[in-house]
Amino acid sequence: MILFKLAYKSLLNRRASVLLTLLTIAISVMLLLSIERVRVDAKSSFSNTISGTDLIVGARTGDIQLLLSSVFRIGHTNNGVSWQSYQYITKQRGVKWSIPISLGDSHKGQAVLGTTLDYFKHYRFAKKQPLAFEQGQAFSSINEVVIGSEVASKLAYKIGDEIVISHGMGNTSFHHHDDNPFKVVGILKPTGTPVDKTLHVPLAAIELIHGGGHHDHDDHHDHSSHALIGHPKQITAFLMGFDSPLYTLQIRRNINQYKQEPLLAIMPTVTLKELWEMLAIIEKILLLFSFVVVIISLLGMLTTLLANLNQRRRELAILRSVGARPWQLFSLISMESLLTTFLGCLVGCILFYTLMGTTAGYLQSQAGVSINISMLSNYELTLIGVIMAAGFIIGLIPATRAYFYSLSDGMSIKI
Repeated sequence: MILFKLAYKSLLNRRASVLLTLLTIAISVMLLLSIERVRVDAKSSFSNTISGTDLIVGARTGDIQLLLSSVFRIGHTNNGVSWQSYQYITKQRGVKWSIPISLGDSHKGQAVLGTTLDYFKHYRFAKKQPLAFEQGQAFSSINEVVIGSEVASKLAYKIGDEIVISHGMGNTSFHHHDDNPFKVVGILKPTGTPVDKTLHVPLAAIELIHGGGHHDHDDHHDHSSHALIGHPKQITAFLMGFDSPLYTLQIRRNINQYKQEPLLAIMPTVTLKELWEMLAIIEKILLLFSFVVVIISLLGMLTTLLANLNQRRRELAILRSVGARPWQLFSLISMESLLTTFLGCLVGCILFYTLMGTTAGYLQSQAGVSINISMLSNYELTLIGVIMAAGFIIGLIPATRAYFYSLSDGMSIKI
């Protein structure tokens, strides 16, 4: 107890250097915990880019290719799904809901997706969160478009603006559908998913512009679902939800063996995990960066302790002269380093929660990472325990040197 009080007062006496050391450890702990939490939650959010969807069905291709094209709007599929097959499959027993999607058009580099009102009703992301509107509402006629938050901010669009869709994906297009402009009627709230970069139009609108037809703004305000769907020949893919997981497995098998046309049904959660495994190198780099930060901070603490020890040789000699034993000096220096590490970890945890609380909304809207602000996990507590142990071990180095300092060495004046 006496040694603890002495160590505490000794730290107060050297508060400036101790504060810098403590702050260095705190920042490293904050970075380590932040990187670890973002790494874990990024993996979870990546898996939840699309949530609550049991199957994605498209033309037969690779699992990851179908996922990238239908969910992430990356790449494209050469074939589609016939409308007859879509209607047949979605009428099977156990199907709770379905969302047809049609891709292939764009607007200034942003993907255009043709769909139905069920998209806004059933589509889920990040732990089954529904889509919500920042402004406006869902389309109700064939010439209306709902845009994602990033489209609105990047292109400075607002409710009531008219836009023209171009044929083909990407920034370059050689055919613009100028005769069929669309009116912005809704802007979605940020989701941090590809939805933010997407323009959503009625499925019938895709059929109309590809058929080269023309619609008049005053004559096409039919609010019926049939008018918004039209009579498409084929779609790019469709999403499905089921009443029970048993139906998911059964219908998935039936779709993959479908004889009318070659189709592929994938379970998005499984395919997302496969895709993340391909990106595992990023996860390893983040972990490596975390440990490098901690090692640098601990080496900084060691440098500070050794520098302070050299200045405290006279102090230690005085303690020896009043009866302090070598093992007590060893314990004193060790306790100081352990106390500094503990306080650094404590402040680091406070900074960690402060950082997560202030940036959670930004990470969700801009990066699509849904941060889980909860108690430290067992793994995170283990990391802190490792830092505490490493701090204690590093403190043994100056403590050992203090142990062997002689009384005459401390009291002598060296020039």
